[in-house]
Amino acid sequence: MALSKIDTIDTEMAHIDQEKYLRQATQYYCALEKPLKYGPAVDTLPDLVKALHREFESNYVNIEMVNHLMLAYKSNPKEWRKYAKFDRYTYTRNLVDAGNGKFNLLILCWGEGHSSSVHDHADSHCFMKMLKGELREKRYRYPNRPDNDRVQQQEQHGEIDDRSLVEMGETPIPLNDVAYINDNLGLHRVENPSHADTSVSLHLYCPPFDTCSIFQENCKKTTAKVTFWSKYGVRTKLDEQ
Repeated sequence: MALSKIDTIDTEMAHIDQEKYLRQATQYYCALEKPLKYGPAVDTLPDLVKALHREFESNYVNIEMVNHLMLAYKSNPKEWRKYAKFDRYTYTRNLVDAGNGKFNLLILCWGEGHSSSVHDHADSHCFMKMLKGELREKRYRYPNRPDNDRVQQQEQHGEIDDRSLVEMGETPIPLNDVAYINDNLGLHRVENPSHADTSVSLHLYCPPFDTCSIFQENCKKTTAKVTFWSKYGVRTKLDEQ
């Protein structure tokens, strides 16, 4: 049976409300360090995907529970190997699950010494879990971000020079750890520090996004399109990315 016009509007509003809620949550959410004591167990990658779909059925997603699920899953190469597609020259983004448009789950593959540019996350949540090897995350203050009270206070006292990126710290991400970032927490650059071993990471973005901003050292910002090297284990064509 086809949806009525009212049903269609209600469906669209439900999606909009969830997206608005998720974006607003970036203003206060910081991250769990350990799985929740009484949170559900996640034994396999398919279990993780199913649990995430259940969490995103509601318009008011429990971001803490999403964080728990990512922490609770322990890497098993037999489960994710089919999604892990490498490129000789750059890291790759490989779609595992599209999350019905409410989130997406990706596996990123990092060759020896591969790194990202300094980028933001389009006001979305980004969870990054290590499946193999280790990555290093370097964070930067988001230049001229108007909704950050701390930054506004620093600017009032003349403590910030936005002619260059301000580094906030560098953190290793070892196997099975989860890093979290949103634009309220800053920008980041991710790299595989090893020149002998590859790394693989599992990323969840909510809401998903098609473009993000790339930053140069002088704070010059450009817009970059987000693409997938493969989808569901199959290499994408250029017109499908």
